Amino acid sequence: MTKTTSAFIVGGGPAGLASAIALRGKGFDVTVADGAKPPVDKTCGEGLMPSTAAALARMGVAIDPKDGYPLHGVRFFSSRTAVTANFSSSPGFGVRRTVLHSAMAAHAEKLGVRLLWNSPVSTVSGSRIEIRGKLFDADWIIGADGSRSRIRRWSGLEASANRTRRFAFRSHFRLSPWSPYVEIYWAHDAQAYVTPVADNEVCVVVLSEKLGARAAIIAGKFPDLAERLRHAPAVDLERGAVTTTHRLKRVYRDNVVLVGDASGCVDAITGEGLSLSFQHAALLAECLPSRNLWKYQNIHRRLQVRPSLMGHLLSLLGRKQFVRERTIRAFASEPSLFGRFLEMHLGQASASQAALAATKLGWRFATC
Repeated sequence: MTKTTSAFIVGGGPAGLASAIALRGKGFDVTVADGAKPPVDKTCGEGLMPSTAAALARMGVAIDPKDGYPLHGVRFFSSRTAVTANFSSSPGFGVRRTVLHSAMAAHAEKLGVRLLWNSPVSTVSGSRIEIRGKLFDADWIIGADGSRSRIRRWSGLEASANRTRRFAFRSHFRLSPWSPYVEIYWAHDAQAYVTPVADNEVCVVVLSEKLGARAAIIAGKFPDLAERLRHAPAVDLERGAVTTTHRLKRVYRDNVVLVGDASGCVDAITGEGLSLSFQHAALLAECLPSRNLWKYQNIHRRLQVRPSLMGHLLSLLGRKQFVRERTIRAFASEPSLFGRFLEMHLGQASASQAALAATKLGWRFATC
């Protein structure tokens, strides 16, 4: 038996669910299929930047404040020097990925989205999708199946530029947060990314280009963080993932459109993955009714520029100790400068403000 739907989304993570919610708002009949059983987890820092939290609110997705932790800003640590910047607008929010996924899935289902869990897509051909021998016809097929997207490969959209990869390992510790900030600890060839996610729990992600850089390296590379975690029990098993950075040459072909990490990734340390996915979803809902995928492609490319640039700069700080230490000393000498760069990172600074901040940083970098 063949079933028909207006939009069939392959991938039921946040990117797929955000696209489903946005398309339902435009009157589309939407089905989402995912091979996993909910709630779907992923190795990530679990910090929602203010723009991401605001996008969730616009979707109508509500997360109980007791299920997360408010975030006031970002703090960097390197060679025992610390710099802090507060979010200038609304706060961010630390929340377990499984909590976020459950809230988004519940809202999508409430809006009438069909959710097919434990339903791996085996083939896609033209407008037809096959799942466990059942066939579905769709006007549009949306690939939201992550950085290793099969939809991208099947549709011939695999070509990309500037592909890099790093390894991420995430753990949760039973410990009351010691600050309301996302903290990033820097060391040679590795970073530790700490996010409060509850009143009694923190998320720690270790990022590195080296496969062996697991949580065990914290004691040697991040002594201040190690002291914080010394008596904290691990809540769960360490979870690993490969995080990639790449940009695709095209994000649509015929009736197939890509969103989220399937359409290109930025470095995980930027914290911008979810924000980009939600922007893709809103853009898709704007462009799909008129079938204007050229507009989707064009704006999608522009959306990637700022987080890709910031990812490159953060990666440079990770690789070059001299650059990192001079930069953080420059921020420490003028704390408001770090705040301006955080605003740039979040897309809240104008071009003239960004240019002025870059000039001041250059001066401080040269004189510190």
